[in-house]
Amino acid sequence: MKWTDSQRIAEDLYDKLPDVDPKTIRFTDLMQWVMDLDGFDDEPSHCGEKILEAIQLAWIEEAE
Repeated sequence: MKWTDSQRIAEDLYDKLPDVDPKTIRFTDLMQWVMDLDGFDDEPSHCGEKILEAIQLAWIEEAE
């Protein structure tokens, strides 16, 4: 899984962190949670604010 797999990442985060409200997260936490996911294999340097925003939005949609 890479940074660009925002939908799959969001689904995995939703399953792994069911008590977390994706509307209130910090991007520093989000980045670490993504890197800690099983099957995630990408460089931290490939991540940016736009990618984190896309993941957050997909996670919000998944949670609703």
